[in-house]
Amino acid sequence: MAVQHQATFTQDTAYQTALAQFDRAARFVEAPDGYLEFLKQPQREMIVHFPVKKDDGRIEMYTGYRVHHNTSLGPTKGGIRYSLDVTLDEVRALAMWMTWKCALVGLPYGGAKGGVVVDPKTLSIHENERLTRRYTSEMISLFSPHGDIPAPDMGTNPQTMAWIMDTYSMMIGHSVPAVVTGKPMNIGGSAGRTEATGYGTIIAMLEALKRMGIHQTDEVRLVIQGFGNVGSYAALRASELGFKVVAVSDVSGGVYKAAGLDIPAIVKFTKKGQLLNEYRDQGVEFVTNTELISLPCDVLIPAAMEGQITEFTAKDVKAYLVVEGANGPTTPEGDDILADKGVTVVPDVLANSGGVIVSYFEWVQGLQSFFWDVDEVYRRMERLMIKAYDNVSVTAEKHKIPLRTAAQVAAIQRVAEATITRGIYP
Repeated sequence: MAVQHQATFTQDTAYQTALAQFDRAARFVEAPDGYLEFLKQPQREMIVHFPVKKDDGRIEMYTGYRVHHNTSLGPTKGGIRYSLDVTLDEVRALAMWMTWKCALVGLPYGGAKGGVVVDPKTLSIHENERLTRRYTSEMISLFSPHGDIPAPDMGTNPQTMAWIMDTYSMMIGHSVPAVVTGKPMNIGGSAGRTEATGYGTIIAMLEALKRMGIHQTDEVRLVIQGFGNVGSYAALRASELGFKVVAVSDVSGGVYKAAGLDIPAIVKFTKKGQLLNEYRDQGVEFVTNTELISLPCDVLIPAAMEGQITEFTAKDVKAYLVVEGANGPTTPEGDDILADKGVTVVPDVLANSGGVIVSYFEWVQGLQSFFWDVDEVYRRMERLMIKAYDNVSVTAEKHKIPLRTAAQVAAIQRVAEATITRGIYP
């Protein structure tokens, strides 16, 4: 009897969601069971515990993670988040979703994700730099422009990527801009990278509305949960296109105005570091994040954290279209409820792929030392996203399955075929 060697995983909502989604899709993928089992599991995981000297001279210990889910299509790609909520299972889930996202939009990447258990708001800029550089040095055996390319995520930003790039370059002995993406433009970043995920989410929304026969933008009401890098730029882009954004939220809660919010004013307000529960304007009501999901609207864009639309909240969704700006915001139980209600869900691996697409463009530009303007970046991004949407729609129609399952079928099929072609070493 053959012995099966595999990791033992703990229970965690995000990772269990990722595994459940995989199981739903795998039934429609043409590949031997052994290959599917390989694709289901992380390829490698790194856990590090490291000291950081605080400004007052104290030494504190931190835990960091990096997970490579799959490398069949190429080097791994994925963000690094700083949060007290980071767990190994969350990083596993995010790495798996990155694999499918990259495969779906045709990028030569596998998925990765990383994180450090820390609240970055409690760190001074010097402490943040020391933590970032130490985490980078601990992960130096994984990071490389042809092996594993990090990017910003929750709690990290272009400056974080600059520190990672500089630390890696100092240890290698020469400057390597392509080792990270999402870095400042003055050291090799790409035009349009900061806005890409939010803008791409709106591209996915436009495509979904077009296929529903809805073209009158000023009659479409949007609710956006999350007002960070994804949600704020999605709201700005939607507002520019004439959509009525009636509610947005951050960690403190949200603001709602049935007649439509002044999004540029709210963005200006939050850029000062203020939370939305402090925002005041005529006719604006304060709502909790849970209440926000149930507000009357046409399109709901969850752009905050995973696990927001669940068996407990999905029943209250009023929107006919959900476009996932965040990774994993809808649980399988929530998906089932939305499907029963006739709600169309544009899944995360498709809807928020603009970020990794432009990250890929930044990587390519860095390797070639040849840079594009922002119009060229967005033109190429939109073309890849619409091509991926077409593929998902065809797959959904072929198998009579929801868009999420269809997106994962298309992505898993591509990775499976690459793995079969390459073979199992040795």
